[in-house]
Amino acid sequence: MQTPDPFLITEGIHNFRDFGGWPGADGKTVRTGLLYRSGQHVEASDEDLAAIAALDIRTVIDLRGEGERARNPCRRVEGWNGEVLFYDGETSSSPPHMDITPDTTTAAFARERMLAVYTRMPVNPAMQTMFARYLRALVEREGASLVHCFAGKDRTGIAATLVLHILGVSEADQRAEFLRTNDAPTIDVLRRQSVPGIEARLGRTLDEEGIRALLEVHGDYLDRFHEIVSDKHGSLDAWLEAEIGVDDALRESLRERYLA
Repeated sequence: MQTPDPFLITEGIHNFRDFGGWPGADGKTVRTGLLYRSGQHVEASDEDLAAIAALDIRTVIDLRGEGERARNPCRRVEGWNGEVLFYDGETSSSPPHMDITPDTTTAAFARERMLAVYTRMPVNPAMQTMFARYLRALVEREGASLVHCFAGKDRTGIAATLVLHILGVSEADQRAEFLRTNDAPTIDVLRRQSVPGIEARLGRTLDEEGIRALLEVHGDYLDRFHEIVSDKHGSLDAWLEAEIGVDDALRESLRERYLA
């Protein structure tokens, strides 16, 4: 199993953690200290940035779209000379609109909306492009990397899952890493960044079950992603090859670099 506590202690960043440490292919282990994931850094404190500066992160993969980036500009380490990779357009996999009638509970709405996110993500060209850029960056750039989106749990959760799958991590451990988001000690950060805006758009107050459905991750969210992938391509590996461009050479390069 992974190291007991991979979370970086942060004040204004949700779900910052190292997702290495899992058993991988050929009896090897995914290296730690190279693969980081988190939510956005718009509220990063000076102390957060100081902690990040010590990690030698040279590449940031920002999975947010241009609207999200404009509304929530991330703070970066002063003097940092790495590179931020991002999509020149929108990347959201959310449906453009979902009705919520007076008879619809906010919990039911939230759950269906999240399932819709994972239904659209495998076929979203923007996300396919960013997943491909992420995987290529992992073999082309030196130092550690950080992948993040707004909440650091859905787009980022799938990105981490893809990396671990390619590295030969078991499906059970991939799922454990995906669900580990729910153990993050910074849920209050995501709550204040997310809930007021969602409630304003809905015109209703979210109940606690609805908030959990939106701010946490659940196994059926990951299952939905896999179902769509399997329906269209038969397997995750076939999808990775056809839509993301993962060939044998890239797979071997990733394993050579990130397994020990």
